[in-house]
Amino acid sequence: MFAYDGRTAVRGSAGRPSGGLGRPVPVLPAALAARARPISSASSRLLPLSEPLVSLFPDRALRRGSTVVVAGARGLGTTTLALALLAAPSAAGSWCGIVGVPDPGVVAMAELGIDLGRVVLVPEARGGWVDAVGELAGGIDVLLVRPFGSCRPGVARRLVARARERQTALVVLVDRPEEWPDGPDLTLRVTRAAWRGIGAGHGHLQCRLAEVEASGRRSAARSVSRRLWLPSSSGTVADGDGPEQPV
Repeated sequence: MFAYDGRTAVRGSAGRPSGGLGRPVPVLPAALAARARPISSASSRLLPLSEPLVSLFPDRALRRGSTVVVAGARGLGTTTLALALLAAPSAAGSWCGIVGVPDPGVVAMAELGIDLGRVVLVPEARGGWVDAVGELAGGIDVLLVRPFGSCRPGVARRLVARARERQTALVVLVDRPEEWPDGPDLTLRVTRAAWRGIGAGHGHLQCRLAEVEASGRRSAARSVSRRLWLPSSSGTVADGDGPEQPV
């Protein structure tokens, strides 16, 4: 996993930092900085998803260039759900980026199935998060971002346009859907959740059962709701209607 503190600047041909807002942004690995692949065929525009998540997406896959908002109060499993969207793409060899999530938890990420060798992490971008997202979108296949503070409509539109142009799937993690002012292609909203594993005053938390609603535009206009373990007792995302129980 490549980790950056947001203080190292990407330099252009004149040797000057290239952040659009004059703030420092992370240096990309050379393999990513050189990527500029055109995406043409229908199949190449789709990235895989873990099986428990496919029914929430109209294409049963994550479409390059699309924007997905993951929303819900903290503690309901929204971070787990957002990170789970990176698992299958990274395992298939795609590059993923995480911006603005201070401590995503390396062990939890690995248990979700994320290939840590295919992840670029910018945990504390703070004022430079916009530049970090814009720069990473140039070479990342799936980019997860938690905006630092409120996001202005113009900034959101610019980042969505950048992701669409570069065919990067943009996953935005917020507490409430309205915190992202540009209408996404799909919104995944965690409405409620409960931990399992604590008995009569003893035991420990083992798995969390959550209700997830998916709605969006065009082919995603019809809402879909399902139960998911976020996470299951093994650390993965699992079907909440299956036999998964604390052990």
